[in-house]
Amino acid sequence: MISHEEKVQRISNYLKNRKSNSHLIIIKKVVSHQVPKPNTSNKDIEGLDISDLNQILDINPKEKTCTAEPGVTFFDLVKATMKYNLVPIVVPELKTITIGGAVAGCSIEATSYKNGGFHDTCLEYEVVSAKGDIFQCTPNNENREMFQMIHGTFGTLGILTKLKFKLMDAKPFVKMTYETYSTLEAYKKAISAHYTNKDVDFMDGIIFSPEKFVLCIGNFVDSAPYFHKYEWMIPFYKSVEKRKEDYIPTYDYFFRYDSDCHWIAKNYGLENPILRFLLGKFLLSSTKMLTIAKKLAPIMKKVKPDVVVDVFIPFSNFDTFFEFYKKEFNYFPLWMVPYRVVRKYEWINRDFMKDVKDELFIDLAIYGMKQEGNKNYYKIMEDEIFKLKGIKTLISYNFYDEVTFWKIWNKENYDRIKKVMDPDNILDDLYHKTHKNLIK
Repeated sequence: MISHEEKVQRISNYLKNRKSNSHLIIIKKVVSHQVPKPNTSNKDIEGLDISDLNQILDINPKEKTCTAEPGVTFFDLVKATMKYNLVPIVVPELKTITIGGAVAGCSIEATSYKNGGFHDTCLEYEVVSAKGDIFQCTPNNENREMFQMIHGTFGTLGILTKLKFKLMDAKPFVKMTYETYSTLEAYKKAISAHYTNKDVDFMDGIIFSPEKFVLCIGNFVDSAPYFHKYEWMIPFYKSVEKRKEDYIPTYDYFFRYDSDCHWIAKNYGLENPILRFLLGKFLLSSTKMLTIAKKLAPIMKKVKPDVVVDVFIPFSNFDTFFEFYKKEFNYFPLWMVPYRVVRKYEWINRDFMKDVKDELFIDLAIYGMKQEGNKNYYKIMEDEIFKLKGIKTLISYNFYDEVTFWKIWNKENYDRIKKVMDPDNILDDLYHKTHKNLIK
């Protein structure tokens, strides 16, 4: 096995010796968690293979830190850190999300109500520029702005080659308590109370209807009288709908949504118990769902894509957004994750957020809504959350015009780092990379 330094030097030398200024795609080992667009094709674009950047380099139990390459999946990472009774502070819910992808796409989960996103737990990045220069970036060194701007930019500001991030203490099991509320107001009060008191280890939720709001509260425990793993026969969200409490092994808790890719499996008719029993181990996983979607994308050019999107709404605008959502979308379940904004992020336009006082945002995720009629539900969502000072993730279809886009994202900061890291734009720019080849 070649060393990390040798891998990085190979990438650096390749970029330094590359003569062309044409676009370059980065080839990774795992399937992308961006929603595949039907008209996107990279077959004629030169690729740089970084799939060997997939090793855990160091776990330091005393300092509670881990250093690893970007292609390490959370599936492998949690298995390794659990040997020391430690886990990453934020673990995204799908097994094959990589730590590099979590930074590039701003991944969150049920600890985000206290800790923000995975990127907020990172201490250091190693980044190779499009010119082959190697940068060490921390929140406090001369590259601190680069450190803050790398996340959320989908690999358009450089190639992330190493990360150092914090870990936290863990126990073998997570005890789940499912708090059910019949009104949004009661739901909000419960979220606010847990947020203020910081009295639970994990908090997310599933909104099953405008009359059924479930808050999923989790706490580490040493032992369990019973447990469920939610690997393939019983979808986790179905269990939440019926149970009042549960116990889940810690490793399985983190990936409780993976077997159905939340509940997208139902769109493939895979909630039939016989099919789940016969085919579940082979078909039910986030990896399989994304692979199927990627293969289907080229033949779905004439079909309006399902809505798969996360939106972050200031907590003070939760009511207004939900009334809009019931009227225009009325699609359930919704995944709900409270998210603490731990700093004024450099990648967000300061003018856009200048009147927002909320430290707590609510992430609401729509998975697999069919688009009916002539409406473009992605555009309807974008217009509404812009008014409410919300942020829509860029993992799927995006219809912002370029002027509006840069009213939300910070073009001044982005362009300044882009000029240093990728002056010839071989890695593409954030707007065009996330808006390419749209279905009109």
